[in-house]
Amino acid sequence: MEAPLRLVVANPLDRLARTLEALLVVTSAPLSLDELSAAAAEDSERVETALRLLAERYSEGRSGIVLERVAGGWAFRASRDAADACARLFERPVQRGLSQAGMETLAIVAYLGPCTRPEIARIRGVAADSAVAGLVERGLITEAGRGSDGAGGAVRYRVTALFERVFGLESLSQLPRLDDLGEDVDAIRERLHAVAAQRTA
Repeated sequence: MEAPLRLVVANPLDRLARTLEALLVVTSAPLSLDELSAAAAEDSERVETALRLLAERYSEGRSGIVLERVAGGWAFRASRDAADACARLFERPVQRGLSQAGMETLAIVAYLGPCTRPEIARIRGVAADSAVAGLVERGLITEAGRGSDGAGGAVRYRVTALFERVFGLESLSQLPRLDDLGEDVDAIRERLHAVAAQRTA
């Protein structure tokens, strides 16, 4: 005699969490609460509750992937334990360490951007072409129009959502304040202000 069929009633919140999980897996960019709510056809409060459930399920130390708030939305990333293996598999340039020149250039674009190569070069005191090209290749910065000269002006650069994801920032407002970076920042701040003044003059 066949075993009787058992009716499994899914918890609506679990069902929503699974839907959000699928939405986050099929996209490569972070999704905002509004985007997730619209795609799931659910109100934002229920989506937030389901996201908290997922974040607990996919937390550092419990899973190979981690759900986190980043770049103004929600996204999965590899856990710290699995990051090296993922980097070897995909050989993504962004996973390699940045040079000092790359870090300096990235900091300038993050704090002052959008800014041009000549502006970056004036701040650093050396040519910025190679560092900028490397950061563009890694997807950490991108073109953001032309300078004030119009179509013939120098290309301006800004950081990308990938930059925010790589550095674990929900938004650029989470960057450390220059005042918190120590005494050596005085010269950097003066150069940043000087370049900013030139741009607005």
